[in-house]
Amino acid sequence: MPPTAPPPAAAAVATATSSFAIDVPAALLRRARAGEGRALEQLYRWFERPVFNLALRICHDREVAADVLQDTMLKVIGRIGDFRGDSPFWGWLRQIAVNEALMRLRRGRRLEAESDIDDHAIAGDVPPPSAAADAAALQRAMAELPEITRSVLWLYHAEGFTHDEIGALMARTPSFSKSQVARGTRRLRELLESPRTAPTRTTGTAP
Repeated sequence: MPPTAPPPAAAAVATATSSFAIDVPAALLRRARAGEGRALEQLYRWFERPVFNLALRICHDREVAADVLQDTMLKVIGRIGDFRGDSPFWGWLRQIAVNEALMRLRRGRRLEAESDIDDHAIAGDVPPPSAAADAAALQRAMAELPEITRSVLWLYHAEGFTHDEIGALMARTPSFSKSQVARGTRRLRELLESPRTAPTRTTGTAP
């Protein structure tokens, strides 16, 4: 059974602090690179939820996210000997997870089908929705975005990828990433302001 993913926090798309940012002790990495089972199991436990949550935000399908989790961790175990320590381990693992999630979208031909949005740059970065937005409303609004737009928003705002990095990951230009972020953020605001996604407020009026 895949882990239960909680709804995103109200400011989930407004932070550049990745949930992958886990400081892995050098001793643990040495043991894992040597193939020690307990060390590999510990790495799996530490990164299981971040990988699953990222895959769920990109693919929006729990079964697919569970598959991405398994494929990612199998590749990490198989390639951990290639990790040289030039950058944080969590960043190396996250890159594998993102590639696996995007590959799943490509297999479903959904990434290509939705990538015909104008990829000319939109001047200036658009700030994310207010952190005061209701968490459930934000989750519903994110679910209504096209998959490619939702993926770009999550990679940019939540995972802290740059437009250059996102463009390279998706075989597009940085302008495509900027356009998706700007359009997607505006659409999120529209959805959050609509009655369907706006949080329900109860008033204390006396009978």
